[in-house]
Amino acid sequence: MKLQYQLTIAFTTLLVVIMTVAGITIYSQMLQMLIKDEQRQLADKGELVVDFIMSQDLNDTTNEQRLLQLLGEYNLEVFAYDQDSDQIIFSSIGNITILESWLAQYDLNSRSQPLWQGQEDRYVVSIIPFLSPVSTQQLVLLTPLDDLQGVQQSLINRLVVIFLIGIAITVLLSHYLTTKLVTPLTQLRHQMKKIEKRQFDDMETIKATGEIKEVEESVREMADELNSFIQSQRHFFQNASHELKTPLMTIQGYAEGIRDGIFEGEEKDRGLNVMVVEINRLKKIINEIILLAKLDSEADIYHAEPIDVSDFMEKVMERALPIANERGIDITLEHSESVQLYADEEKLLQAVMNLVANAIRHAETKVEVTAVMEEDKLKMKVQDDGTGIEEEIIKKIFHRFIKGDSGETGLGLAIARAIVEQSNGTIKAANRPEGGAQFTISFAKFEKNPKK
Repeated sequence: MKLQYQLTIAFTTLLVVIMTVAGITIYSQMLQMLIKDEQRQLADKGELVVDFIMSQDLNDTTNEQRLLQLLGEYNLEVFAYDQDSDQIIFSSIGNITILESWLAQYDLNSRSQPLWQGQEDRYVVSIIPFLSPVSTQQLVLLTPLDDLQGVQQSLINRLVVIFLIGIAITVLLSHYLTTKLVTPLTQLRHQMKKIEKRQFDDMETIKATGEIKEVEESVREMADELNSFIQSQRHFFQNASHELKTPLMTIQGYAEGIRDGIFEGEEKDRGLNVMVVEINRLKKIINEIILLAKLDSEADIYHAEPIDVSDFMEKVMERALPIANERGIDITLEHSESVQLYADEEKLLQAVMNLVANAIRHAETKVEVTAVMEEDKLKMKVQDDGTGIEEEIIKKIFHRFIKGDSGETGLGLAIARAIVEQSNGTIKAANRPEGGAQFTISFAKFEKNPKK
């Protein structure tokens, strides 16, 4: 069953349950409310009847007829009773037997009277004493319960009609609202199907709000990431085949030349040297590819431990100084307060050294390495004063086999990014306004002054 129909049924069922409970509650309380209201009305009418009786001589047939007419208009049954003489003074009820049973069964002095049971009906009762401080005479007014039950049934019928109309409106409204709610989900499902079929260019923006909009944005981001990953994988295989093919062709050419006697003497020695260099280059590329694959797929290759950043940066300088001195580049280190990271020290050292070696290779005179606190983050920066990064590759510089004119394998920065991300950090590349490139590694999770 579609989600839209499930939601509509759920909303309708909930409303029916609520309205049923409300209806039962109203029905159970309605009769009591009508009885109390009828007793109040009987009391008001009783006052008029008492006034009439007190002001008229009921021995007069005309007055008695007028009283009976008044009671008929009010739809009342009335009798007057004198407790002292235990006599019925006046009665509009012809059945004396039922009157005597009432007088024997019910307490006329009680202010709260139950329903009196007649032969075929029950009666709502109100008792009013005659207006005399010494009088023991009481006027008893009765009205059939059937009249109130008729009123109750009429009200219930109207409530049922109202409930049915309310349910119909609710069904239509819930159908409309669920349609608005489910439509973006249906569209989102179609978008997911496009991702499944890798139709990334056909992705469309969905009009939605709230959490559904957030999910839609997440799906679009996922699609962009997946598309980027697929493209990078394609480029990876294309570039990998090219990078592996070039040294293999060189090795093959010299090997066949030496085998066939084309290269002899110094040319043979030079060819062997070239073969060794290309084999080492090929070995380096393969090792870096294997390392990248392990970083992506093997969790146990990464062993995190507490690292003191000051000591870590000193180790970076110890490894970087010989490389910088060989190229005649001035390298400096600046780090602020001592903080502690939780990462794999050897892997992170390899990532930072990839950045430092890259900066030394592209620098003209100097390289600056810093580890400082900025915006509540620990930031390690590697800067050089070279020509900077080419604009067309700056956005994809961390992809595999992406390199500049003087790059080596094109895998160093990809390895650095993989290690940094495994360390819960982020890495960015940018060109400095004053010239040169800047690589920044940021860590949001660290401990300040662990030695204190």
